[in-house]
Amino acid sequence: QACTYPCQCPPQPVPCPVGTSHVLDACGCCKVCARQLGELCSPQEPCDHHKGLYCHLSKSPGDSGVCLAHEGATCDLLGKIYHNGESFQPTCKLQCICMDGAIGCIPLCSDDLRLPSPECPNPRRVKLHNNCCEEWICEEHSEENHFEPAMAVFREDPAHKPERNNLQENCLVQTTEWSACSKSCGMGISARVTNDNPQCRLEKETRLCMVRPCDLPMENIKKGKKCIRTPKPRQSLHFKFSGCTSTRSYRPKFCGGCTDGRCCTPYVTTTVEVEFHCPEGDFFQRKMMFIKVCSCHYDCPRDNDIFLATYGRRMIGDHV
Repeated sequence: QACTYPCQCPPQPVPCPVGTSHVLDACGCCKVCARQLGELCSPQEPCDHHKGLYCHLSKSPGDSGVCLAHEGATCDLLGKIYHNGESFQPTCKLQCICMDGAIGCIPLCSDDLRLPSPECPNPRRVKLHNNCCEEWICEEHSEENHFEPAMAVFREDPAHKPERNNLQENCLVQTTEWSACSKSCGMGISARVTNDNPQCRLEKETRLCMVRPCDLPMENIKKGKKCIRTPKPRQSLHFKFSGCTSTRSYRPKFCGGCTDGRCCTPYVTTTVEVEFHCPEGDFFQRKMMFIKVCSCHYDCPRDNDIFLATYGRRMIGDHV
């Protein structure tokens, strides 16, 4: 169809399935749901380029084709092989995709945690109506004092109990250290759990992390030493995430390497909001880890996968 300008798009973007990107149509006007691996495509229905897919147009008349993935490594999950760019659902709680040998997953269920509170002293997650995802329920009070677990979270004044708008004021903030980065090189994900929010509820918080670029050239190790802990950054760079680029450049520190079997990982970090700009014109912000100090040790990561990592070393980070 011929493009008409000015663009006339729906007031709200078309809702897309979980894990499907919004991309611009061939006219560069409206956001549409990107076609996935093996689906029919056309200039008006483009493939999901964020997942490395492209529209392979047929030689027959017409402008339709099939979405294919650029050459890349396959993924092996529990003995089953998935092609590069293929989406799959290993359980009813996860929607996953294979991206050049690495598996990334989006949770289909909320993984929020709930602390005991005066309104809900004994929260419990249960499966309701044969649904895949559990839901929170608050059990009825019994004669026993169920408020004891709530005392660990709330400082109550005997004169009055906290109102809803006083929850954060009476909240005892609890925050875990950041988990290890899910990738030993390139862009990965780090997570922690905190209740530093207006509802005083334990929630999972994530940030982007890059221990080192995958093409980081190793500097010469000085004589008598076996490790380079923190290579000096030579020039500023723009971060890339899901096909989008950071709006400003940075000179981050990265962790180096060793010649004696040890590995270097982040030890002291801080978190910064980084703004990204996408080819479709969108802007978004994501928290990202910036390394202050690395440490060299023998407790090395065993996996290099977005969600199957078994490596447990934590990072000391900011609690802001």
